[in-house]
Amino acid sequence: MTRGGPVIAVDGPAAAGKGTLARKLAEALGLPYLDTGLLYRAVGRLALDAGQDPAQPAERFAQALTPEDMQRKDLRLPDAALAASKVAAQPAVRAALVETQRRFAARQGAVLDGRDIGTAIFPDADVKLFITASPATRTLRRFLQNGGDPAAPDAQTQLQAMEDALRARDEADASRDSAPMRVADDAYVIETDTLDAQAVLAEALWFTRERLVAARG
Repeated sequence: MTRGGPVIAVDGPAAAGKGTLARKLAEALGLPYLDTGLLYRAVGRLALDAGQDPAQPAERFAQALTPEDMQRKDLRLPDAALAASKVAAQPAVRAALVETQRRFAARQGAVLDGRDIGTAIFPDADVKLFITASPATRTLRRFLQNGGDPAAPDAQTQLQAMEDALRARDEADASRDSAPMRVADDAYVIETDTLDAQAVLAEALWFTRERLVAARG
């Protein structure tokens, strides 16, 4: 498929900071942005709403996905994350959403974040970034994103439950047969445990601009 601009793939596990980076990167480069993980979370949520185990065939939910489904406030909850992992393991669901992602980038290029953008969706992406951090760091970030209070009496219990769910999601994403999460051979890895959002953006922009300039020859 001919593209009208560069494609930047930003992959990595949940709560590593890839979504924040991808949005800022898209803004800095003047490119459209797509959070592809929300596609799978929304499909998983639709399956849950229908009373279906997300591990069961969910292609019909992927085909019925609407923009409103992507705006739901409950897509960041742990049950949606686990449901997303189950539906994402289904080749029929992935096939239903792959063309959606490719069409999004066809006209102007795009920055897309997910778990298999640089390995399965756009193996020929102009730039591939892999953003990661330790499970403990990612758990705390997600806890705070969800409005958690570290000083609450049950904060540690909540954090442990969230970390268990996050590790389960990581394992499911890395071990699935269909497009498992992995670092692409030509990806630039950024570990964000000790970096704030601006530092991550600066490093990603440096690498991206270097790669795009080199590609122009």
